[in-house]
Amino acid sequence: MKDRGTKSVNEDIKQKFCRELGEEQVLFEEPMKRHTTFRIGGPAEVFVMPKTIEQIKTAVRICREEDLDWFVLGNGSNLLVSDQGYRGVIIQMDRNIGQVTVEGTEIHASAGALLSSIASAARKASLTGFEFAGGIPGTLGGAVVMNAGAYGGELKDVLKEVTVMDRDGEIRIIPADELEMGYRTSIIKTAGYLVLSAVISLEEGDGEAILIRTRELNEKRSEKQPLEYPSAGSTFKRPEGYFAGKLIMDSGLRGYTVGGAMVSEKHCGFVINKGGATASDVCELMNHVTEVVREKFGVTLEPEVKFLGEFDRR
Repeated sequence: MKDRGTKSVNEDIKQKFCRELGEEQVLFEEPMKRHTTFRIGGPAEVFVMPKTIEQIKTAVRICREEDLDWFVLGNGSNLLVSDQGYRGVIIQMDRNIGQVTVEGTEIHASAGALLSSIASAARKASLTGFEFAGGIPGTLGGAVVMNAGAYGGELKDVLKEVTVMDRDGEIRIIPADELEMGYRTSIIKTAGYLVLSAVISLEEGDGEAILIRTRELNEKRSEKQPLEYPSAGSTFKRPEGYFAGKLIMDSGLRGYTVGGAMVSEKHCGFVINKGGATASDVCELMNHVTEVVREKFGVTLEPEVKFLGEFDRR
């Protein structure tokens, strides 16, 4: 979730964050490359790490009172932050807001919970239906917003309800049938809600079968995806009727490099940081890939990666 403000952060505002949230939960000029799976990104002007829903509300309230840009960060797994960083407030939701509990065939999880942690809890409780998500390197909050999916499964298949904060700071519970979830979208994304938690509804299963299926999917990922390099996962959305990776490969762009950024030779749908890549490298590479694929196939690729900060995007 991102809001647009107009003011920069002065010393008084910095002190306000420290006073209301605690100095240990506020960082200044924090390098975002430490918080993204791309390992790329300049400094965030303010980086806050709330521990409770009340502290999340406080951070958002301060941003609105002071008319500041703000962005909610999960695991940073689908994000490219500009080399100049982010002039605003990052609200991190993964480290402190990551509780996972099992209640019968339901899993109650906070927005900052890693999908891998939820899949692990499901497996230990012999609950099936979440195996597809175990290898997605993100948090529940981001996965719900984008209706994350893999290997034939999507979040919409298992969600029962989601608790969100709306733009007025009110807490709302939205049942699954009102989430308007589609390919990489939901009402949460379009309305700009902030995910706080969700209830996942699964089915009783066989623990051994769940473990075998999980291992199969992990092996498939390792074989086909460049997990040994930093990346943001799939770089482009799947165009209707096509596969982005195949279009890129058939355009002769396997291994295409700009600076430290490269189209993965293992899976052309991934742009990787092969060492020392900048956000500008990645952006220039993505622009080139988009242009070549459009010229060759008449298909316009749309980024699946989110851009945060200032970029030269064509």
